Amino acid sequence: MLARRKMSVGDLADRVGITPANLTVLKNGRAKAVRFATFAALCEEVDRQSPAAPSRFPTD
Repeated sequence: MLARRKMSVGDLADRVGITPANLTVLKNGRAKAVRFATFAALCEEVDRQSPAAPSRFPTD
């Protein structure tokens, strides 16, 4: 994804507001947790809707 957008890890980390080291941990799947605000910022930056966030809530 980064290569397609011609963006480095450092550029994306700056835009999201986290360190490049923490972004690398997320990218490699080694993160134990991620704050929702960070996740939302990443999704917004890559211009995609979060697959984990429901598009609508059930009415039950």
